[in-house]
Amino acid sequence: MIAPARRAAFEVILRVFEEDAYADRALASAVQGLDERDRALAQRLSYGTVQRARTLDFGIEQLGKRPVRKLDPPVRAALRLGAYQLAWTDLPVHAVVDDAVELVRAARRERAVPFTNAVMRRLAQGFRGLVASLPEGPVKHSYPDWIAEIWTRDFGAEAALDLMRAQNEPPALEVHAGEPVGEPTDVPGAYVVERVDPTRMRAMSRASQLAALVVGSQDGDRVLDACAAPGGKTLLMRGEVTAVEVHPGRARRLAEEMPPNVHVVNVDVRELGESGFDRALVDAPCSGLGVLARRPDLRWRAQPLPELQLELVRAAAERTKPGGTIVYAVCTLNADENEAVVDASGLAVEPLGAEWPQYAHPKRPDFLLTRPDRDRTSGFFIARLRNA
Repeated sequence: MIAPARRAAFEVILRVFEEDAYADRALASAVQGLDERDRALAQRLSYGTVQRARTLDFGIEQLGKRPVRKLDPPVRAALRLGAYQLAWTDLPVHAVVDDAVELVRAARRERAVPFTNAVMRRLAQGFRGLVASLPEGPVKHSYPDWIAEIWTRDFGAEAALDLMRAQNEPPALEVHAGEPVGEPTDVPGAYVVERVDPTRMRAMSRASQLAALVVGSQDGDRVLDACAAPGGKTLLMRGEVTAVEVHPGRARRLAEEMPPNVHVVNVDVRELGESGFDRALVDAPCSGLGVLARRPDLRWRAQPLPELQLELVRAAAERTKPGGTIVYAVCTLNADENEAVVDASGLAVEPLGAEWPQYAHPKRPDFLLTRPDRDRTSGFFIARLRNA
């Protein structure tokens, strides 16, 4: 019988790569009815397999002597899942091999069972050593070439490798809470915990919390949150907050969660009719290269969005009063979406490095830049700008 956690992980892998499903949503569906232990194992196996897909495919092709793209989807998913377990877990080899074969059989691919069995046995003998022998780089650490190239360009070759390694590891479990709930951090209200209790805390990286703190809103301020969902930063801002969200479903959920000082508007901020705000936060859509550890499938679907980001910054500035401030924050590590967007905006920069020296951008210290490899939190770029 196939282990329940492996069966669930197999389903997630199939849906992510064959149906373009998001890993977290596919997992939520796949683990229904499983106990806590099997849920945790299914998440570890599915997320790890999705994350390491490039390395897994390299090994399958080297040892299986057949292009991965030509395999039937269930065979491809079973081999990827099996290869991940062989190289990155200590689960019993015989159980990993047997379940890979049985997953293919259960998918009614009987003709592919001998091939699956043969490749799994070759992987069991040689895949871990093959991974160890790979040169340091995007194949070994399973990233698209373009991400490795951007990080090498912006941070140098060694730091790029550090980022690749760090974002293949489970991130720290960081939360925001109004009372001490775990290990305190250098960001007020941010704690590292072992488990999230939603009655006392909200899961949120301290880098994300830092972006909201930098806004500096006070009681009496009119504040624009230009890209508000899912609302974590919105909750941390004081004053009368107009929370703008373009997606109807997310806007609806946001309105259900927000306190009385927050007014949710379902509109694109570029079309918002209000103006005269004292402060604005533009937590813009981005490629997400600072949160790849939290979203295992993102590296395979990420896209830089500098044109959209610049439009959103300009829209927020147009709706902010003269002398007001605009905080631009993105959870990505890419100069094209970070400092280049700020430079193109033409807005005056308010230095942040002196307030938060531990997070000062290494090349442009007026900005903040958190890094997963150095800071053990999400990667965020944060700039505070002043309207003319």
